[in-house]
Amino acid sequence: MRENYDFSQSAKNPYAKRMKKQVTIRLDEDTIAYFKNMAEEKGLPYQSLINLYLRDCAASNRQLKLKWG
Repeated sequence: MRENYDFSQSAKNPYAKRMKKQVTIRLDEDTIAYFKNMAEEKGLPYQSLINLYLRDCAASNRQLKLKWG
């Protein structure tokens, strides 16, 4: 391994805009258990499964149907 590296000719990552951003979100225990069980069946990490689900919702412009009371 070198002692110093020269990054003066390096280029920015073209995929940087698509990188994931860490956020904090509060979810019900039942919701987490649901996704953990599904993730185990599919062989994926549950956080990746939640991300895929939310990405699919956003891509298809899915709207939540709420009924109060």
